[in-house]
Amino acid sequence: MVVRHHQIDFASGALVFPGGKTDPADFEPELDPHLDGALSAPDMKAIQVASIREAFEECGVLLARPEGSRALISGERLASLEPYRDRLHKGEVSIREFLEKEALRLACDRLVHFAHWITPPMVPKRFDTHFFLAEAPADHLAVHDGHESVDSVWITPAQALADAASGKRTVIFPTLRNIEKLARWQTVADALAAAATTTPVRVLPWTEQRADGTYLCIPPEADYDISEEKMPERAD
Repeated sequence: MVVRHHQIDFASGALVFPGGKTDPADFEPELDPHLDGALSAPDMKAIQVASIREAFEECGVLLARPEGSRALISGERLASLEPYRDRLHKGEVSIREFLEKEALRLACDRLVHFAHWITPPMVPKRFDTHFFLAEAPADHLAVHDGHESVDSVWITPAQALADAASGKRTVIFPTLRNIEKLARWQTVADALAAAATTTPVRVLPWTEQRADGTYLCIPPEADYDISEEKMPERAD
C-alpha cells in the first residue's frame, strides 16, 4: 500500500491501494494488440489498462510480458524501464507508445475484479472506482513515486487494520472495508480464487438519519464485514 501526499485534495495522508484514474489514451482501440486477456467491454478494458499503468507509475510494479513470452518481465528488465514511470505520469508518452517501443504486452489476464465503489453524492469530488487483485511478481521492487504517494509499505491486512484502529495510520471507509474483506484469506492464492468466483456488487454508500445520529450505509449484499457505521458528530 502507499501513503497519499498530504497536499492532495482527496484522502491526503491516507494509506491506500496503488491506483488512479483513466487517461484518454487508455481507451485507444490501437492498444488491443498489446493486451493479454483484457475484458471485452471498452470501458472495463480501459480500466484494466489504467490499473496496470497506474500501479507502474505509482509504485513501480508492472504486470507486463515481453512480446512472445508468457512470463512476466523480470525485475532486471523492470529496472531498465524506471524512467518511463515519470514520463507516463507527466503525459510525455502514452501507454501505447511505451508498449510499442519496449515490445511489451499488458497482462490484463492477471487481474481479478474484486470490488466496485462509487463515491456518494454528498462528497464534492466523486469517483467511480474498480478494485482488482493481482499477485505481484516477487522480484518487482515496489517504490512510491514521490508525487501522489510519499511512502510505500508491504503490509498484511491484519496489520493495516490494527494501525487504523490505533490511529497510527489514516484509512478511509472504502479502503478499510476492502482490507477487512482481504483479511478473510491467509494467502494471495486463496484471495484470488475467492474473488474469481464472485461478481462484485456495486457499492454506492448513502446516509440515514436515525434517532441516535447519522449512519453511513452500504448494501449488505456487497458482503463486507459491516454494512453501516455511525458517523462522528460534527461540531457546530
